[in-house]
Amino acid sequence: MKRVLFLIIVLACVTRVYGQDEQEKIRNVIMSAYVEGIHNHGEATEIDKGFHPSFVLPGIGADSSTVTLLPIYTWKEIVRASKEKAMGVKPPRTDCRFISIDVTGTAAVAKIELWRGEKLIFTDYLTLYKFREGWRIVGKVYYRH
Repeated sequence: MKRVLFLIIVLACVTRVYGQDEQEKIRNVIMSAYVEGIHNHGEATEIDKGFHPSFVLPGIGADSSTVTLLPIYTWKEIVRASKEKAMGVKPPRTDCRFISIDVTGTAAVAKIELWRGEKLIFTDYLTLYKFREGWRIVGKVYYRH
């Protein structure tokens, strides 16, 4: 009985550490590719590492009855053009607060809040898959505050 209890405790600890490690990897991808890459006009290489090429951002249309689709390559072009337009002037910094990360095997969902100063600007729900090269963002829905 003691051995069974010991094995259960060890398995619980390993599972918890594995889950925390995966959550940390997901945080790193979101911070480098999405928060720094997209919102804070970081490097395109970081965006490419963190977003899967098939990523498409659905957005609710102005009439609240249609959905618009923004592929990652178009979003990257918008970021690049915005960065060029700023000509060295840094945009207001966007900061991220992680609300939750739920991981099941090779699938994950992260709920985050994006802030500029004291103002909450977005609540995002990012979906990720774990590929051979690591976690990558494959989808997102959001609410603009």
